[in-house]
Parts: sequence; structure tokens; C-alpha cells
Amino acid sequence: MGYCSRSQAAVLIRAGRVTVNERIVRDPERPARMPQDRIEVDGSPLDKQPAIYLIMNKPRGVVTTASDEKRRETVYDLLEPGLPWVGPVGRLDKASEGLLLLTNDPEWAARVTEPVSHLDKKYHVQVDCVADDDLLARITRGCAAETSVGRESFEREPAEHLRVKGARLLRHGDKNSWLEITLDEGKNRQIRRLLEAQGVQVLRLVRVSIGPLELGDLKKGSVRPLTAVEKEEIDRALRVVA
Repeated sequence: MGYCSRSQAAVLIRAGRVTVNERIVRDPERPARMPQDRIEVDGSPLDKQPAIYLIMNKPRGVVTTASDEKRRETVYDLLEPGLPWVGPVGRLDKASEGLLLLTNDPEWAARVTEPVSHLDKKYHVQVDCVADDDLLARITRGCAAETSVGRESFEREPAEHLRVKGARLLRHGDKNSWLEITLDEGKNRQIRRLLEAQGVQVLRLVRVSIGPLELGDLKKGSVRPLTAVEKEEIDRALRVVA
């Protein structure tokens, strides 16, 4: 319905603040029949919110979360005050930057992020070496890499096969290079883990496109609505996949 995030909704429901057809429901997994069921929050009817689709150029160091226990800056600090709730479409970790979509349309967000959509996502990645054809071939072919786990964990997770759809050299200096890497799937810290498995460190990672949508010249930290043309181009790409 675009009212809040799934986690926020679960908190409201378990607190008894949500009714379905005038009866309190405390189970967040209880099915609802839309639009037949009447849902209220704190006694106010829940109406479907107008759809919002935003593009952000996320700066490095900003976390993709609604609240942070460490009081770090979040993507929500960059949004205009008073904006209805929106959620990120996928994630960029704290050290990554670039194109991030936000929306209050959860069905559309799921279609963009689900693996079967196979929307290509392109990244410009600075690495701490002068990349050659062999490195590009190895990351395209893929390899087993350790699964990311918290530092507090003492158990080693099974290795996971990681690969990229495409990789090419953009430019290089004496000690580092910029690569353009294309993914058609999304796994946790996929590019960083894959390159680390090759003994290569990522210095910067910038997402520059999702499907037909490009970051363009949007300034770092800026947010704007998707144009009708941009939204239709993404929808068309999703229909082609379907």
C-alpha cells in the first residue's frame, strides 16, 4: 500500500495498532484480500498512496537504511522533508556510491530486483592494480568466494560461486585501473568479494546504470523523480524479460 516498510509494518501489527475489517490483527503474515478488506492504522483507513519513483546519486559513506544504531548518515537524510515513505530498490553498501532507486511501490521494486528480471546493472570500479585481459577473463568466468559473514561469527560459511556478466577496462594509470563491470544478478558485496578472491582490492565502486536507466549528470547526494519516459523504459525492459 506504500504506507511504510515491511519491517515497520510488522512492528505496527504486533503492537495491535492495525485492524482488518475492524478487528485487531497481530500476525504480520496474515493474508489480506485487497481491495475488499478494510485496513486501518490507529483508527485511520489505509488508502493506497500515489506512486513515487525516485533516483538518487548516493554518496560514499551513506548507509542504505531507514535508521542506524551508529547514528551514521542514511539515504533518508538526503530526502526532502515531509516526503511520504519510500524504500530503496535493492541496496548499495556504505562504501559504494551511485545510482539508487527509491519507491513506495513494493511490487515494482520486487520486479526490478528479483533475479528473473535480469536487468543489467553497470558499475565503474577503481581497483588497486593495472588490470589486464587475464583478470577480466577470470572475473567473467567467475570463481568460488567466501560468503560474507559478521565479524562476530566463528563459523565459516560455504564458498559461493561468483561471476560477472561482463568486464572491460575503461582507463588505467601507473598503479590502478577503472573497470566497467556488468552484473545481471545481485549477491551481497558481489564485486568486492569476487575481486578480493583474485587478490585485487576495490578502491571505489560506483553504480552507473540499472537496465536502460543511467545515472547521468545527477550530482552526488541529489535526488529527483524519475521522468515518465524513464519509468516507461524500465517497465518496457521488464516486460521484455517477462
